[in-house]
Amino acid sequence: MNNTQIAKEVIEALGGRENVRSVAHCATRLRVMVVDEAKIDKEKAENIEKVQGAFFNSGQYQLIFGTGTVNKIYDEVVALGLPTSSKAEMKAEAAQQGNWFQRAIRTFGDVFVPIIPVIVATGLFMGLRGLLTQPAIMSAIGVNEYNADFLTYTQILTDTAFIILPGLVVWSTFRVFGGNPAVGIVLGMMLVSGSLPNAWAVANGGDVKAMEFFGFIPVVGLQGSVLPAFVIGLIGAKFEKAVRKVVPDVLDLLVTPFVTLLVMSILGLFAIGPVFHVVENYILAGTKAVLSLPFGLAGLIIGGLHQVIVVSGVHHIFNLLEIQLLAESKAATGISTNAFNAIITAAMTAQGAATVAVGVKTKNAKLKALAFPAALSAFLGITEPAIFGVNLRFRKPFFLSLIAGAVGGMLASLLNLQGTGSGITIIPGTLLYVNQLPQYLLMVAVSFALGFVLTYLFGYEDEEKVSVEAPVVTPVAEEVASAVEAGPETIVSPLEGDVVALENVNDPVFASGAMGKGIAVKPSGDTLYAPVSGVIQIAFETGHAYGIKSDKGAEVLLHIGIDTVSMDGKGFNPKVTANQRVQAGDVLATFDRAAIAEAGLDDTTMVIVTNTADFAEVSPVATGTVAVGADLVSVK
Repeated sequence: MNNTQIAKEVIEALGGRENVRSVAHCATRLRVMVVDEAKIDKEKAENIEKVQGAFFNSGQYQLIFGTGTVNKIYDEVVALGLPTSSKAEMKAEAAQQGNWFQRAIRTFGDVFVPIIPVIVATGLFMGLRGLLTQPAIMSAIGVNEYNADFLTYTQILTDTAFIILPGLVVWSTFRVFGGNPAVGIVLGMMLVSGSLPNAWAVANGGDVKAMEFFGFIPVVGLQGSVLPAFVIGLIGAKFEKAVRKVVPDVLDLLVTPFVTLLVMSILGLFAIGPVFHVVENYILAGTKAVLSLPFGLAGLIIGGLHQVIVVSGVHHIFNLLEIQLLAESKAATGISTNAFNAIITAAMTAQGAATVAVGVKTKNAKLKALAFPAALSAFLGITEPAIFGVNLRFRKPFFLSLIAGAVGGMLASLLNLQGTGSGITIIPGTLLYVNQLPQYLLMVAVSFALGFVLTYLFGYEDEEKVSVEAPVVTPVAEEVASAVEAGPETIVSPLEGDVVALENVNDPVFASGAMGKGIAVKPSGDTLYAPVSGVIQIAFETGHAYGIKSDKGAEVLLHIGIDTVSMDGKGFNPKVTANQRVQAGDVLATFDRAAIAEAGLDDTTMVIVTNTADFAEVSPVATGTVAVGADLVSVK
């Protein structure tokens, strides 16, 4: 089947030309905005030749074709009449998809997701501190009592993120709503200034009292507050933009930050903070009431519904609730705990187990190759590949996993599992349950066993009508003539930074291995170098992605950042073009890490062998920090 025929099938599966608002593409995916999702024949779309997977993400229906192929399919669908749009236009349109509630939850996600890494780190520090202070561990390492300075240092590690939490929330909210993030973080830190009475100390009684303005307005710091900080950040960002519109450009640098900080600090401390702190307390009380339902009902309900909420795309509401719970428990007991995490872990474990069952039971080689990496991604905390790539496609595995997740969640509630952080689950999440490790492992084992057994026995049978095997395609003469026999080689690091396992990358397509095996690097520099000698097959005008075919036959995709195609080239400076020959170590591009961060995106860079199937083994060989030119991936 040629690309024109594939394009026709894509349009037909999408519900016809009239159901497509616009189409664009990135390095690996055809991104489509549709009029009516219900008109898409998803089963047909997923089984079109050369389609490696398809799913909804950020309001777009994305079909994975891989590097090189996606460009050709895009040209064909456009030639057949599909309307195009720029990446920025598509991103703006995607932001408007869904009802007001879905858009609001997506905004919560945009604000709170960048904060999660420090909450994760803090949770791990708490788990480690709890482990080191257990009498059995102290005895094993020969310590009777820790030095007071050492304990103070550990407290710095476990307390700082929660002390400055409002500053982080206001900063991120300013960033999302178009304000100056620097103004946002200063405003947020004003809310927890050391000159204000500490909210936790005031709540505990004693000598610390609230300040009193005008004889009736009590004012304290907003330590640990999440919702008030979000509202202050939202109003502050919009207020700053309004001020900037009326202030002359020559005075903007002086007047706008001054007025914004003055007005918003007054509103935040005297009005917004106190009012929304009360609202936050009601939300917390309601959440805790649900979590305290008897007989494990909280876990049964949340564990059974969580993955449905993930499919709906509004699961980011849990970020707000978890962070609130952690901050509140930290204020009350000195230890941050979070019952949501264990329940969600049960639901995600069941989802991954159902995917394993499909992979074990199917005789279809392509489905096996999809199922096992998707399951691994789930066990590392990303269930979208398992949901959209396998379980929801065959329906029964998804719904049976919900039953298993409900039972596992119920067990988590009955065992009173309390994680010391949020943002990580299942395998990496083990570190959040150092003090409850046997109970945690029991819950994970039960969730996995039930999800696997239910799906294996009742959830999946190979069916002729469900064909995921692509027809065998005979290469055209030009492809045969230009073929290079695949041979062993070592791909070196294209930049300096910290190695990240591919399954830990925050993108379901890359993390699942759908694009091929490889590795990722969190860069510390701003230059991308060629990791092999060969020919540039793809060099995107946006400068964010490059495809190189090495002299030994490996097809290497270099993708700077996650979803950076949406930046439309801002911050990227490509140095090479398609069909250009390069040597290992040649400069391919430079990029602005600050611009990527300002856009709210992750600059983790993927190094993937997209023709993994041509080799017997593609395996990462690097860990920790790597320099440019260090051995990164072995190809045999």
